[in-house]
Amino acid sequence: MQDTHTLQLNDVGHLYRGHHQWLVGWLRRRLGCPHHAADLAHDTFTRVLVRREALTWQAEVGGGKALLSTIAHGLMVDHLRRAALERAFLEALSLIAQDQTPSIEDQQVMLETLVEVDAVLRGLPAKVQQAFLLSQIDGLPYGEIARELGVSLSSVQQYMTKAFSACYQARQGLSLQ
Repeated sequence: MQDTHTLQLNDVGHLYRGHHQWLVGWLRRRLGCPHHAADLAHDTFTRVLVRREALTWQAEVGGGKALLSTIAHGLMVDHLRRAALERAFLEALSLIAQDQTPSIEDQQVMLETLVEVDAVLRGLPAKVQQAFLLSQIDGLPYGEIARELGVSLSSVQQYMTKAFSACYQARQGLSLQ
């Protein structure tokens, strides 16, 4: 009798053989790039391997295509969001004088930090996101943020506490609650 781990690996292998080409085509139609499609298909199957409970979900929901398209869609959204962030970052860098442009290594660290902050902010309510960006990007004082958002000063303080707490928790590797 095979153990559960071996059965799950066999299930992933079967899922891969049966649906890999379909998934790459599905992603290629949505992304327009065969290379990104292949990368995201690989990432999708990696996610299935890491999260073996997905195989149980596959059985409950009704098939490999539903499982794979759900995981791939999430990865595709993340990929497109990161690409948009990277374009905006590079556009902002192009406005900086050549002699003040950060090194390639510093640019990469800055981009990774932006991606992390974006991920944290996406998990927060809209007003918290807005308050954080108005404060940290636009440099507005809390009083102006309160007027801009139509809320009290204490609400802005609460929003900022929530945003900074979320950033701190993410930095420490804690789960956001």
